[in-house]
Amino acid sequence: MVEKTPTVYDVAEMAGVSIATVSRYFRNPDAVRESTRERVGQVVRDLGYVPSGSARGLAARRTGTVGVCFPSFDDVDRIDARRLGAGPPVRVRVDTDAHQDTGSDLYIAEVVRGTEIEAWRHGFAVMIAVPRGAAAHNVVEGLAGRVDGLVTLARAIDPDQLAHISRRIPVVMVAGPRDGDVYDHVTANNHGGMVALTDHLITEHRLTRLEFVGGPEDSPDAQVRFEGFTEAMLLAGLGVPERPIARSDFTRVGGRETGRLLLAERRLEGIDGLVCANDQSALGILDELTAAGVRVPQDLAVTGFDGIEASNVSTPRLSTVRQPMVELGRLAVAQLLRRLAEPMTEPSTRVLGVEVLLRDSCGAHATSTP
Repeated sequence: MVEKTPTVYDVAEMAGVSIATVSRYFRNPDAVRESTRERVGQVVRDLGYVPSGSARGLAARRTGTVGVCFPSFDDVDRIDARRLGAGPPVRVRVDTDAHQDTGSDLYIAEVVRGTEIEAWRHGFAVMIAVPRGAAAHNVVEGLAGRVDGLVTLARAIDPDQLAHISRRIPVVMVAGPRDGDVYDHVTANNHGGMVALTDHLITEHRLTRLEFVGGPEDSPDAQVRFEGFTEAMLLAGLGVPERPIARSDFTRVGGRETGRLLLAERRLEGIDGLVCANDQSALGILDELTAAGVRVPQDLAVTGFDGIEASNVSTPRLSTVRQPMVELGRLAVAQLLRRLAEPMTEPSTRVLGVEVLLRDSCGAHATSTP
């Protein structure tokens, strides 16, 4: 005989609370008094009650899920699919490649962690998608159809498709705004941070022949950082380059490719500093400079932007601008939930502060006072 499936009414009756309290217990547990929360939780476990997500969604026209979409920064195309299901291989070898990695982007990981924390605080789940290749459009559409709102990083979604999606669900961009867009934005002080870092190189280390390694051309944050770099150069009365000396794709692997190109084409001759658009690019370039016998910072200063953990353990330690990556993710979800509650408010842009970290790669040391 099949037992009757417990309902929310059963939970409320046995716990001695209202149905609304049971709903709050699942949707926003922090809003329920601790003693009540423990009592409801015990009844839920005793009954084996599982809330119906579909029923809640129909009643509130909500899914209880936040979508997160970010661009692909990995080497997935190089993965050999034949390895799947072929049995676990065991390899033993002498590791001579100190720079081998998966190309993962730690900035994105921290932002996503922030979205998960804030969504959890409000009783929401997070659904993540990384659109790639020919199926990218369908992946994004599938995500948009399953969530209440979307947090996305710059360049993750085609602009036309994003505009179409934003007519159905709210969108928050983790990046600075472009002219004319209508989304909410959460970003860091990219311009001010880069001005301050570049000014330090000029005024404290007397570096006057600086060049900028940019990010992808369609990255708004990379563009703003380049503008901050050029502003500091202009204020110091130095020559301002019209464009970056090179561009990378924001990955360490891409940074190494950029470093090899700069060395092979002898474009670093006569330069005393490279200001990079992000840490991963800077670390990749640093790998190649070290392999080529270029001393950092004695021969060439190198700086980054983001403040990922790898920048603190590199050799030499990388001078950088730390942005609050977890807080960016948290604020993006908080803004998304506000937009769900107040859909008619004007789009807003929130800018978070940054911290310039002076380390060995620019000639400063951890014990020095900025």
